[in-house]
Amino acid sequence: MSDDARARYPHFLAIPTRWKDNDVYGHVNNIDYYSFFDTVINHYLIRHGQLDIHRGAVIGFAAESHCKYLKSLAYPEVVDAGLRVAKLGNSSVRYEVGLFREGDREPAAEGWFVHVFVDRETQKSRPIPEAIRSALTALLVPSATP
Repeated sequence: MSDDARARYPHFLAIPTRWKDNDVYGHVNNIDYYSFFDTVINHYLIRHGQLDIHRGAVIGFAAESHCKYLKSLAYPEVVDAGLRVAKLGNSSVRYEVGLFREGDREPAAEGWFVHVFVDRETQKSRPIPEAIRSALTALLVPSATP
């Protein structure tokens, strides 16, 4: 990449890797990349969107996800997880996530994740609550992926 890929993400969260994240090949296992996605997304929703994960009437369910691995990550690196919103619907949102080694300008991985917001009790689709919608709107950028 010739441009600064970090500039395409309006929000970042530093996530330390853990000893247990490394697999027998000496790098972070592929499944942990999805954990980094979940962490940056839900941390943002809780901190900026007032998501109440314990008692809120509306919660987000994972509907789709994808990850493109570009470089290996390994313990004890810190992962800078970049977050943006590519599409904001009535009850769903498509996030795009970039995982960067601390200080790197190019991502180690890029992917997307779709949440559908549902009623906690009925698990039926519900409109995104206003506080969450407002927080997500702050991250809305044109999608860089199809």
